[in-house]
Amino acid sequence: MLKNGSIQVEKPAKAVKKVLITQPKPDGDKSPYFDLAKRYGISLDFHPFIVVDGIGAKEFRKQKIDIAGYTAVIFTSRNAIDHFFRICAELKINVSQETKYFCVTEAVALYLQKFILYRKRKVFYSADGSNKCLFDVINKHKDNEKFLYPCSESFDSEITNWLIANHCEHATPVLYRIVSNDITEVMARNYDVICFFTPGGVRSLLENFPKFKQNGTAIGAFGANTLKTAEEAGLILDIKAPQPQAQSMVSALEIYLNSLKKK
Repeated sequence: MLKNGSIQVEKPAKAVKKVLITQPKPDGDKSPYFDLAKRYGISLDFHPFIVVDGIGAKEFRKQKIDIAGYTAVIFTSRNAIDHFFRICAELKINVSQETKYFCVTEAVALYLQKFILYRKRKVFYSADGSNKCLFDVINKHKDNEKFLYPCSESFDSEITNWLIANHCEHATPVLYRIVSNDITEVMARNYDVICFFTPGGVRSLLENFPKFKQNGTAIGAFGANTLKTAEEAGLILDIKAPQPQAQSMVSALEIYLNSLKKK
């Protein structure tokens, strides 16, 4: 029920029937999400809660950051990877094959294969998806590297604070903006489970519905920063990823669905 910019979600029945994935629908008909929906007889809707707008080359030049002068890149999302290599292509910047990449999750690290020859000796990632574990990895290399942290205007200050505190030479090129999407229509459908993948997605929910009441709706969060933003917003999290037993949102969602069967 929608009223005065708020949304009231009815507490779901024990069985989950409708799940909202706050990302674009996968291309084609092959996706582990579709397999999951068939196995458990659930309805899956996909709707991105955010719109990502890339910053153009002309605007980027005003930041006066020489990408080629850095030896390592920190990535916390696929959006950051997409726009980093986009701006490099637009400016005809050749990224050295010796560049090291430090990623917040294995899924983000594997996404690099779209742009580079993936070699484990130059791609590193947090084992549990947390910033703390990422810092442990970076700490082993920090004395010999100059770090780039490509980000949006609302970047993760925990990462920049760590780089400053550990005297790491770094720059934070802003390559894209995250804008909240209009989610009024999709949220009126009352879902049993809503899965978030970015802090921006959580903020979009609250910007669209500042009086949002969870009321038993199960919330999933992927990534430490998304989890932190959701908890700070007062949301109760039933599904968390990545974890040792659930490296993806699909596997975390399946664990949750199985847990309901056992009750």
